Order: sequence, then C-alpha cells, then structure tokens
Amino acid sequence: MTAPYYLPLPDFTTLPSPVYFRYDEFPAGSESLEHRHDWGQLNYTTQGIMRLWVEGKRFLSPPQYAVWIPPGATHGCYNPSAVTYRSVYIDTALCESLPRQACTVAISDILKAILVDFARRGVHEPEQEADRRLAQVMLDQLSRSTQGVPYFLPYTDHPVLSGVLEALRENPADNRTQVQWARQANMTERTLARLCHRELGMPLGEWRQRLRYLLALEALEEEHSVHAIAYDLGYSNPSAFIAMFRRLAGTTPEQYRRQAGIASGA
Repeated sequence: MTAPYYLPLPDFTTLPSPVYFRYDEFPAGSESLEHRHDWGQLNYTTQGIMRLWVEGKRFLSPPQYAVWIPPGATHGCYNPSAVTYRSVYIDTALCESLPRQACTVAISDILKAILVDFARRGVHEPEQEADRRLAQVMLDQLSRSTQGVPYFLPYTDHPVLSGVLEALRENPADNRTQVQWARQANMTERTLARLCHRELGMPLGEWRQRLRYLLALEALEEEHSVHAIAYDLGYSNPSAFIAMFRRLAGTTPEQYRRQAGIASGA
C-alpha cells in the first residue's frame, strides 16, 4: 500500500503580507491534515478537483469555482487526482466584507485573470504598486463572488433524499424525472421539490447536472472522448452535454482540454 502524501503546510504563523499568493502542483492521492490559521484562505484549482472539509462540512473545488475558508476555521483536503493549486491568504483585517462561513465561490473572469497572471509571474507578495492595485481588485471581485449556494455539490443526511442522491452518484446516466424519483420515494413531486430546496438549496435537476459536470472533468483528464463522456453521463447527444459543460465551465470540453494541456481522446 502506498503511503499517503501529506501536503506541506505554511511555515509561517503570521502572513508575510496582507495578501499572500501560493501556487503548487499536488499529486493524485495527496492530502492535508486538519489545521487552522488566523487568516482567511481562498482555495482554487485550475486543473483537477480538490475535496475539502471545513469545520466538519464537505466542499468540492473544481475549476471555475473555489472554496472560501474564513479565519480560524479548521480544515483539511484530499486530492483524488493531480491538481494545479492556487491559493490566496488574506489578513483578517481584510476579511470584514467576506463571509463568516465557508462557502463555494464562482471565479469571475477578472478574478481568474489576476490569479493566472500572478502565478505566471510568480508573484507571492504584491510589492509593486500595479500589483497592489490588482490585489485590491481581486478582493473586490471576491467580495462580489461570494453570493450564492454554500456548496458546489451539497449533501444531506435526510434518509429519503440521501438515497436518491446516492442512486444518482452510482448511476449518473439515470435520466428519471423528478416525478419518477418522487414516486419511487413515495412522496409527491411538490414534497420532493421542497425537500431539495431545503436540504440542497437547488432543484434535483441542477444537482444532477453539477454531479455530471464533476464526473466530466475527471473523464476529460483521463482523455476519454467527448462523445463517450456524453453517452456515459446519460446525454442523448454530445451537443446537450457540451451545452451543460459550457454553462458551468464557461468553455467547451475541448477548450477545457486545451487550456489544461490534456490530450484529446480518440
């Protein structure tokens, strides 16, 4: 059995600068032990999916989305596949306009461009005036992006709904309608809809799309063809799959491959 690879934690107890940028590459199977620090942290991957737990709650960080961790929150992570990691540490004094609870953050084009630019130039501490202005723009963008559902793919302990979600995880190609799922769960469609809104913060169809999107990211990195991925996930044609992927990723599957440097599947 291969020994787990534990990710290195920050070797400082106070931030070198009010906003500090970190970049790294983590291998598949890597993880970080639970820890906490006195600053806020934005976790973001440009490739791969990071699984995080914050104060006992589970989060997923796929590309185009990030996870915000407020100061003092105990957290850790696990990377089932290799990830290209981007993180921003933010001093507590700058976190006043940011959420008090961990949440999923949609990465705007401006925020992504700043993170990509800083990573390309190896900027950890924005010392130049131009970089300090960009760091402030990043904070402004982050404060605007933290509105929305707290999780990218939420879970529930509800005995009935958790069974429906588990069935979809085991067979994401299952195209049963909400009416059919409600009938199987011995409840009305309206009751199931209310349950999804209360427990998940989104309709069942949206949850299924997000699940398929995450599975598609993993399949693209394994170099499966777009046609094969579409049919494996239950789409009747690749066009419907591509439309879903574009809605969530802001790019097509093949564009995502090129940006991530992944070879196209046969």
